[in-house]
Amino acid sequence: MRHLALALGFAAALAVNPAAHAQAPGSSGVKIGILNDQSGVYADFGGKWSVEAAHMAVEDFGGKVLGKPIDIVSADHQNKPDLAVSIARRWYDVENVDAIMELTTSSVALAVQQLSKDKKKITITDGAATTDLTGKQCTPYGFHWAYDTHALAVGTGGALVENGGDSWFFITADYAFGYALENDTSNYVKAKGGKVVGSVRHPLNSPDFSSFILQAQSSGAKVVGLANAGLDTANAIKQAAEFGVTQGGKQRIAALLFTLAEVHGLGLQAAQGLVLTEGYYWDLDDKAREFANRFMKRTGRMPNMVQAGTYSSVTQYLKAVQAAGTTDGDAVTKKMHEMPVDDFFARGGHVLPNGRMVHDMYLFQVKTPAESKAPWDYYKKLAVIPGDQAFFSLKDSGCNLTQ
Repeated sequence: MRHLALALGFAAALAVNPAAHAQAPGSSGVKIGILNDQSGVYADFGGKWSVEAAHMAVEDFGGKVLGKPIDIVSADHQNKPDLAVSIARRWYDVENVDAIMELTTSSVALAVQQLSKDKKKITITDGAATTDLTGKQCTPYGFHWAYDTHALAVGTGGALVENGGDSWFFITADYAFGYALENDTSNYVKAKGGKVVGSVRHPLNSPDFSSFILQAQSSGAKVVGLANAGLDTANAIKQAAEFGVTQGGKQRIAALLFTLAEVHGLGLQAAQGLVLTEGYYWDLDDKAREFANRFMKRTGRMPNMVQAGTYSSVTQYLKAVQAAGTTDGDAVTKKMHEMPVDDFFARGGHVLPNGRMVHDMYLFQVKTPAESKAPWDYYKKLAVIPGDQAFFSLKDSGCNLTQ
């Protein structure tokens, strides 16, 4: 019955995403799979917009590499690791997919990265956050691109502790990502002299945060840390406002993973004043704006760091294939580790032996409605977080590949 359920789930995913089987098996082209949440709590976080970013990367690369056509396939894993692994296995075994990217949801990313290790296939994670991907569950073929929980802890957590937020209560998504984000932020808060007074876990895609918010209020913590993402964070912020969490200045909300997509969905009236960390913002400079404006024309929205990171990772993979002269996983992995990353997303980035791509992160504050001068003018930059501070060093990562 379990195998039947998985098969039916995979069929449902293909029905939602015809592109997941758009090319016949046996194709001689280079094929990249974008596997993410396209219908659930993280649909705006990455979703079909990441797929579009991948298509843009292929077009900008010229549509071919090593004289072969480049194809993008996509599917919705519905935040289910079993379904994601089933899709990935079929992509590898039947449809000749060479690499899988984006991989929103940490439990999914960890599962697919392990399968890909066994297949000697490359994964590049943009959407998931857990540092385990390049830590204790690192693999020779796994890469982590846009951000991770350590970078979020250093950025958002560090900024709030330095501004008096020295006691924390966490409302945490009950799976690998939430645990990692809470753990990394807790460790950073404690290292800065702060304390954690409590935490509570909620199921993914939770519609009602009232009991969790009441526990946070009664804790007396100065900061309520939301160790979740997507619609869960947006719903928690809305309901926290209804309960008056921030009234009187006694408590602050820390949205530990909140991107431009979620700010747009929540609106400036509700999101104003939030401090957050991203690896990209469309209005950082001319290079960032050039990509963002092209993305806007195609999608009607500005990209966040996950979507911009997907473009960057697809492009870097294709550069590595070109440099290696093959799609062989070992040869391309070698080039991925050797080649610098220098594009509109990562300025002077480099890849550590554990697969962590190191690049600068940015601390932003969401503007008030009065401060915003145009659509999507949402952020003011507070600080640049150098990559070697934002991300774990190889020594501290917990990865045993080179030890």
